[in-house]
Amino acid sequence: MRRGINLVAAALALTAVSYGLARFAYGLLLPQIRADLSLDVTAAGWIGGSAFMAYCLGIVFTFLANGTLSPRTIAVLAGLAATGGMALVAFSGSGWTLGVGIALAGLSTGLTSPPLASAVARHFSVHDRPKANGTINAGTAVGIVFSGVAALLAAGAWRELYSLFAMIGAGVSAWLWLAVPAGNSVKESSGLSFRILKRPGLFALCVSAFLMGLSSTAVWTFGADILRGAFRFTDAQIALGWIALGAAGVSGSLTGLLTNRFGTRRVHGLALAGMAIGTLGLAATSFSTAYGFAAMGLFGAAYIVSTGTYLIQGIELLSDRPDLGLGLPFLVLALGQSVGTPLFGATLAEAGPLIALAISAATACFAMIVPLNGQGSGRCRSLSWKPNRDRSATKAGH
Repeated sequence: MRRGINLVAAALALTAVSYGLARFAYGLLLPQIRADLSLDVTAAGWIGGSAFMAYCLGIVFTFLANGTLSPRTIAVLAGLAATGGMALVAFSGSGWTLGVGIALAGLSTGLTSPPLASAVARHFSVHDRPKANGTINAGTAVGIVFSGVAALLAAGAWRELYSLFAMIGAGVSAWLWLAVPAGNSVKESSGLSFRILKRPGLFALCVSAFLMGLSSTAVWTFGADILRGAFRFTDAQIALGWIALGAAGVSGSLTGLLTNRFGTRRVHGLALAGMAIGTLGLAATSFSTAYGFAAMGLFGAAYIVSTGTYLIQGIELLSDRPDLGLGLPFLVLALGQSVGTPLFGATLAEAGPLIALAISAATACFAMIVPLNGQGSGRCRSLSWKPNRDRSATKAGH
């Protein structure tokens, strides 16, 4: 049990570093970075998109390396990639250098989740996995809160902050080597079979994840920039908004409990609705700054819960490959983010924040109405994929 707690704690810390700091702190610090490096909004969008594209490459690498490299090795590589990327950002002197650093930092997120899912599947019982995975997934929110507090205490010092984040990443990398069990899971297959992609319900889940990712970039990459440029938020107010986003997102640690109680599909739909309301609600900041903080908080909670439901549903569909069950929806989600970041940047530049935010909110609504076939009530009864032909398939060695 003690080893399990240490594993979850180290995994949560890696998630906080790779997602909360290496990937999403760019959106928080973007106003300062743009001012120092003279970046326009379109260039900032392409740089942000490079992180999401690198994330996709990292996910694919974990699929191919499964069975060859242990979850511990891949998790440590994730920590090192985050550390190197953030260190490079700290010393960047141009948009090109910044882009390489942001991409390397983004690569770490692709290397993070699949090995952690495999480690959890190996170490925890079927009943305890949703709780463990939900807690680890909330590490994103923990990292966001930390980055917001750090930005509040060191206003304007984005290079120093990235240096601090890199040092934390190095420490977490060492912790992972001690906390994640060595060796591969003997029950997992290696490589990627396209037959897996035909599992009932997987295509619909991926379509929904793509639309959700497309929608989410409005806040993750440009939320702080919109608050500063359109609504005259100070750096301190932006940091407080980021803290509100992350603090509310900590509620994502309850995703496993919520899905067990109310069903995955219901929680999934409500989370996407919350994302849509939070995204569009950002435009209400023109009436009161309180609306801006409320919108950021609602979006943060809804996003973390939403990613948790994708995680749980993916692992339920691919219980024999938990790395793929988590990785495929997250891969498609990141593809949506990599496409959505430059698209939102261009829309923001041409049409302004209200129209751009409305389009993103509508996209989240489309993700909500995608029919997720094969999920039943969505409750995490056994987190296993058991179609009617299981017995014959087992005999045939599927």
